[in-house]
Amino acid sequence: MNFIEMDDPDIWTAISAEQARQQDGLEMIASENFTSPAVMQAVGSVLTNKYAEGYPGHRYYGGCEFVDKVEEIARNRAAALFGAEHVNVQPHSGSQANSAVYLTAIQPGDTVLAFDLSHGGHLTHGMKLNSSGILYRFVHYGVRRDNHLLDFDQVAKLAREHKPKLIVAGASAYPREIQHSRFAEIAREVGAKLMVDMAHYAGLVAAGIHDNPVPVADFVTSTTHKTLRGPRGGIAMCRAENSKSLDRSVFPGTQGGPLMHVIAGKAVAFGEALRPEFKLYAMKVVDNARALASALASGGVKLVSGGTDNHLMLVDVTPLGIGGKLAEEVLDQCGITCNKNMIPYDERKPMDPSGIRLGTPALTTRGMGTDEMSSIATWILRVLKSPQSRSTIDATKREVCELAEQYPVPAAKLEAVER
Repeated sequence: MNFIEMDDPDIWTAISAEQARQQDGLEMIASENFTSPAVMQAVGSVLTNKYAEGYPGHRYYGGCEFVDKVEEIARNRAAALFGAEHVNVQPHSGSQANSAVYLTAIQPGDTVLAFDLSHGGHLTHGMKLNSSGILYRFVHYGVRRDNHLLDFDQVAKLAREHKPKLIVAGASAYPREIQHSRFAEIAREVGAKLMVDMAHYAGLVAAGIHDNPVPVADFVTSTTHKTLRGPRGGIAMCRAENSKSLDRSVFPGTQGGPLMHVIAGKAVAFGEALRPEFKLYAMKVVDNARALASALASGGVKLVSGGTDNHLMLVDVTPLGIGGKLAEEVLDQCGITCNKNMIPYDERKPMDPSGIRLGTPALTTRGMGTDEMSSIATWILRVLKSPQSRSTIDATKREVCELAEQYPVPAAKLEAVER
């Protein structure tokens, strides 16, 4: 029985339309994925009814014996997955996990060295309108102009010059594997703490195919969706000596009661990521990204850094005579969802930058492989080379729908079970 459809048809109409959009199109936003039916079921469970301020064994409310078990399972699984000494699974998002680490590691006004947003960093790495940029003094490093790879010479130079209390590594739009040990060496040299925001590539770390920052960093944060394929949420990890301070910074420092239904979804996702088949999934994500990148590069666009080592790529579309805004719009019209994105040293404005960002986690979850990536690259290039051609867009949309129909999204499986 569908209670939403009966009780709130307006909301049900919107949900149904979104489900159709996901099923009929190709989700290529690098930060999006599809959870398993088990994760969705946990997030939609009765745990949403329970208030549980505090931590397992130390709650401010009664009746928490069962949610305590859920949170303990989530913490233990995440610790096993990443090799962490301490894990806090309560942050509502990656942004709140980052805020909690800042509250733990530094004081307002302290200097922080982080990755420039325009080169691939994140809003919470000191963007001036974000609370991180308002409360702390951020200095930013970037990538080299010649090859778009992280400029560790610049990182070291800025660290020696500004003596930051904290160095932040990790990215939201960097297509190469990050060498966390090099950041750790620089942090040790200048007496700074190291925080790594691995939100985008956490699933690749969990699978053992991307460098794990946990052994070398003081703090590691992540979202639980993206490549980790869990519910939308965050986690924060640290060494044992910082555990009490970090926990206080999450609650009551930055948020109140935890979302126990989401923590249950996190626990399920961590359990899935501990299985051998998850490593195979992560390997296919990278294989698909490389296949897509190679096919696009051969078709006349430029790739930032020349390719990819992970789940995403930045595509400079200006050689085709268009900008990122138009590229996003016309691809959306044919059912391929991506996002416009600045590229390093971009001379265009943020709302109409030179590039688009493409990712393969969601398509890989649906079961697509390198052959499908080749077809998708052909469609992307065809549309971007003729962005004003209605017939090209319509023909491509039909082909996109035909492909999407062959690979149902996991939500369709859950819907079948509920019926």
